[in-house]
This record gives sequence, structure tokens and C-alpha cells, in this order.
Amino acid sequence: MEEALRNRIRPGGRGGAGRALAWALGAVTVVHVAHHVGGWGGGWLMVLFPGCLIGMLPHLSARGAFYGGILLGVAVYAPELGFFWRLFGAGAILLWLILSLWLAGFLSLGRLVVHRYGLRIGLLLTPFLWTGLEYFRSELYYLRFSWINVGYAMSGTPLHVLLHAWGVYGVGFLSAAAGAAWLAADGGGRRVAHVLAVAGSALLVAGWHPSASAGRDVIPVAGLQLEDADVEEVPQRLSRLVDSCPEARLIVLQEYLLGGEVPPALKGWCREHGRWLVVGGKRQTEGVRWQNTAFVVNPGGEVVFRQGKSVPIQFVDDGVAADSQKLWESPWGRIGIAICYDLSYSRVMDRLVEQGAQGLLIPTMDSIEWGSAQHRLHARVAPARAAEYGVGIFRVASSGISQLVDPSGRVDAEAPCPGSGAEIHGSLVLVDRGGLPLDRWIAPACVAISGILILLLALPMRRAGRGMDGLRGEGP
Repeated sequence: MEEALRNRIRPGGRGGAGRALAWALGAVTVVHVAHHVGGWGGGWLMVLFPGCLIGMLPHLSARGAFYGGILLGVAVYAPELGFFWRLFGAGAILLWLILSLWLAGFLSLGRLVVHRYGLRIGLLLTPFLWTGLEYFRSELYYLRFSWINVGYAMSGTPLHVLLHAWGVYGVGFLSAAAGAAWLAADGGGRRVAHVLAVAGSALLVAGWHPSASAGRDVIPVAGLQLEDADVEEVPQRLSRLVDSCPEARLIVLQEYLLGGEVPPALKGWCREHGRWLVVGGKRQTEGVRWQNTAFVVNPGGEVVFRQGKSVPIQFVDDGVAADSQKLWESPWGRIGIAICYDLSYSRVMDRLVEQGAQGLLIPTMDSIEWGSAQHRLHARVAPARAAEYGVGIFRVASSGISQLVDPSGRVDAEAPCPGSGAEIHGSLVLVDRGGLPLDRWIAPACVAISGILILLLALPMRRAGRGMDGLRGEGP
């Protein structure tokens, strides 16, 4: 048995290179087809992505793992993140390469683990390595970026029960575990049994994990996509909005609609129509510094709450980061407000949920010129977060895709892209209290396990280097 396992490790060479290439082509195909198909089919396809990468590991040479990983990363990320070019110009190439380095790092480290500890044990360690690197890349370092991952592919699908229990990183862990279990087993029957064991355990935990608390109240809400609007015409647009949906008590507008704080005309509109308003603008801080801010205006025309953006976009003039996050004690309940990109970071949104947020409002700016692919990718985040926490989310974007999402992650209403001037309205469901999925503990643990693995892999290399230095120092 052990000899058979060892024979399955074929680094480099014609046979090994061919097998590695086949798995790599599978990985690229899975990602692009999954993002094109979307929905249930796309979610199931994306589950195969970590397994395709793990399948490469026994067949890679050291150079093949690193350089092949970079090429594979570019093939995966550049087409899906083509809008980076519109945002950053030629700098997009550097960003695609940086993302690809993380994939090359996984292949390089995974290859070493498989060769050091043997195929079976090495493969079973790879889900921890995969999740540790993915979480670190997405949440912990300066250029963190989380959009292209397995968990978000489940957004808006019936698999939201897994997101609520396991979270976006936990779903990635399960996908890698299923792929590793398949590859580590001998024979078709054992492979199927191992994968079913992983799937059964995942569903068992999902059934045990507490579900979202029942809705306690609803807020009649409405939003308006106003990318091309002048600030002076916003009150007229708002009046037409409330004429078409008079039941709406809370109006939410996009990030950066205002070039400063709330002008008197908008405060007057709130007094005249007796509505609450959440709108994005800028708040001056120290000196020339300013903060990307969401303002809450009450029906009396007073600004009663402000929340700054926690994670300004890197390399863009997006203001200074907020120094705190607080909940808005609204007439309906405790509401968390986060701005655009903040929603992509679990560590940012977790703080609002831990404070007791019963619902979330997300003013967003997604420019029309960034293209529909960017809008579709960004639109995966809100349903995934709603399913994770079990809270409703109302996300209003400048040109689409605006979404009203219920606490299960189902999209109840949507405004299209491109859709300047499009309206969205409905009822935002408030829950008694949201909760955090299991990956908020699993993923940091995987980071620690990955760090330990890296140290264990590095120590023998360092000793070998010292031995070679000693040999070179001996005379004839």
C-alpha cells in the first residue's frame, strides 16, 4: 500500500508534467465556467477548484510549482479581474501577479508537504494550508482581496445553509478537504466514501449550527442609483422615489453621492417628507484629511449618526480609515452601517454583528465604467454575508447591482447594472441577533497551522545548508 502511494508521486518528468498540466487546465476551466454560469451550477463547479490544485501537487517539480503557479494564477485571475485595468491601468499587471504569487505559494508549499510527509498525510494537511493562505491573503495583509474564492460562489444558491454554518472560508476548507480525501484514497469506492464522509460531516454540522433568529421587525426601505445625478437635483429625484413607493420610511443612497457633508437642501427634504435618509459623502477631519462617511439624517433634518469607511481602497484617494465602528440605534432596532468595500472583509463586518447588529446598510459606489463583470463579482458578497450572519442587508450602489437580501441570503429585490436612476424598494428584515460562522475560528487556526508547517519545512533546509557550508570549508 505504501509503495503504491509512493509511486503516485511523480514530480517533473514527462508523465508528471502532463498530469500537472491536466489538473491545471481543469482548475482554470472550473473557475471561469463557474463565474460565467453562476447560481447553483457555478457553486458546485467552484467546489472543484481546490481539488484541482491539490491534484497537481504530487506531479510538480519545485520550479514547476512556483513558475507554473504564477502562470496558472494569471490565467485564473486576469480574466475575472480585468476591471483592474480600468481602475489601475498597467498597475493591474502587478496586482494580478501578486495574487498569482499566493497561488504559486500554495503549490510550492503543498508540494513540499506531500514530499516530506508522504502522499496520504501530505494531502490531508493541504486543506489547512489552503485555508490558512486564503484567509491571510483575504483578511490579514495590506493588499488583502477576497472576491475570487470558493465561498462566494455559493452566494445566492440553496447551499446558503453551509455558508451560515461554515462561512466563506469554511466552505473553501471543506472543498479542499473533499478534494484531498478523494486523492488520498485508493479505488473508486473508497474515494466516493471519503468524499461522502466529508460532505455528510459538513451537513451534520450545518444542521447542528444555530440558525438565524426569527425576524422581529421590518423596515420599509427604498434606494436610488444616482451615479450621473447632480447633487442639486437629488431632492427632486427623492420626491419621485417616495411618490412611487410611499410606504418607504428609510431611504438609502450611494457612497460618495455628496462631495462633502449633508447640504441644507437634503436636510430640508427630510423635514418636508418626514423620511429618514442614509447618504454617502465626505467628513472633514484633521487639517486636509477627510473621511469617506455615511450620514444618517432624521425626519427633523438633523444628522444624528455618522460612520466612516473602515478599509479605504488601496492606491485610491479614498480618505482616512474610521477609528471605530458603532451601531445606529434606529427607531426600528440596532443597525450596522458599512461602506462599499468594508462588506468584503469578515473582520470588519464581524465587529458590527458582535455588537448586536439586527440589520446592515451598505452604501456603495460601483462605477459604470468598471464594467458588468466587476458589478457581478461585487454582488456576490452581500448574499454571502447575509447568509453567514443570518441578518438582512440593504446594499445601494451607484449604478448597480443594488440588492435587498433577507437573513437567509436570498435576494428579495435587485436594481440592475447599468442602472443609473433605477429604484429598489422592499422590506429589510431585522433579526433579534445575528451570529458568526465557524470559519471565524477555523480560518485563524489554519493560519497558525500553516505557519507551523512552514517552519517545519524550513528547518531541515536550513540544517542541510549548514552541512553543505561545513563540507565546503573542509580542505583535502
